[in-house]
Amino acid sequence: MDYLWSPWRYRYLKDGPEPDSCVFCDIGASDDDDRNLIVFRGQTNFVVLNRYPYTSGHAMVIPFAHYGSLEGAPVETLEENMRLVQRLEGAIRRAYRAEGINVGINVGRAAGAGIAGHIHTHVLPRWVADSGFITVTAETRTLPEALPDTLAKLRAEFEGS
Repeated sequence: MDYLWSPWRYRYLKDGPEPDSCVFCDIGASDDDDRNLIVFRGQTNFVVLNRYPYTSGHAMVIPFAHYGSLEGAPVETLEENMRLVQRLEGAIRRAYRAEGINVGINVGRAAGAGIAGHIHTHVLPRWVADSGFITVTAETRTLPEALPDTLAKLRAEFEGS
């Protein structure tokens, strides 16, 4: 078994949500957007960086209210979610010169949702042949940019759109 030491993640475990709370609800209710990596706040959804991104620029659009499924969310919330996904796509393309964009929603743990009880939409940049040596041989991703830098970049693009 291989181990990858990442002590910076301990802060998330130590300062993370209480066992019976929802990390997305906690982030949306907080007013510390820098600490929580919030790019933009809409009326019913917010845009936030993924704290454990697949690649630099990986963000999510999340309803403020706690919905466990798409069918349980009001149409207005889903409409704004997709409008913000559209804006985020443009921001990511401009900021990262992305050649493609992955957009994904995993509803429920069996579908692969890491936070299964609160719907959210992933949006991340992709490039032709973006799986490098480290990813393919060591199943490890390398991120060339710190999260605060990504936050500043995407906020600037969001403000301009």
